[in-house]
Amino acid sequence: MKILLVDDDPRLRDLVRLALERAAFTVITAADGQVALTHAARERPDLIVLDVGLPELDGFEVCRRIRAKSDVPILFLTARDDEIDRILCLEMGGDDYVTKPFSPRELVARVRTILKRSRGLTGLDAPLRSGALELDRARHSLCVAGTEVGLTGTEFALLAHLMERPDQVHPKARLVAAIWGAGSDVSDRTLDSHLRNLRRKLAEAGAGDALETVHGVGIRLGAA
Repeated sequence: MKILLVDDDPRLRDLVRLALERAAFTVITAADGQVALTHAARERPDLIVLDVGLPELDGFEVCRRIRAKSDVPILFLTARDDEIDRILCLEMGGDDYVTKPFSPRELVARVRTILKRSRGLTGLDAPLRSGALELDRARHSLCVAGTEVGLTGTEFALLAHLMERPDQVHPKARLVAAIWGAGSDVSDRTLDSHLRNLRRKLAEAGAGDALETVHGVGIRLGAA
């Protein structure tokens, strides 16, 4: 698979590139946001590793422009350890984030998890349907009343998991384990950010009741 790595620090860029190449990924690099946008459009990477603190065009703006055209998974690199900044990474459309300094092995593991989540959600190709929602796992697409809605890999995985089990209420801890793996250190706040983005997209498409919160218990599929 092809990874686009975007960071203005040449030493960090080389370190991450080598780690990804050792893990059998093809790596394309960019040192600034404008070059990143060009590579993203031309090379069609399977995942983008994107630094937040880029000069001129920062990572958030790069992500915003990419998200206007593509749902390619994005893993943010951030030097900001503030919780609000980490949540912003997710609310901007990122699938995950790694805070600097980080272990290259950890980054490779995060990349593999995101790709597995976005490319291999289940072994089934049959579409899932619920009310106005139709989720096509083979095409990785969601239609609401016939209109296609763009989802990130994580949003798609969350909705697929809920639609596969429409009568169940899913505690947040169980959702985190299902999407990120048992023993993951992903917090409820990270899950909440992805759910909030998913709810917003569904509401904009006219399916505001598609996700229902059962207070004190968890999340379940609603009547869309």
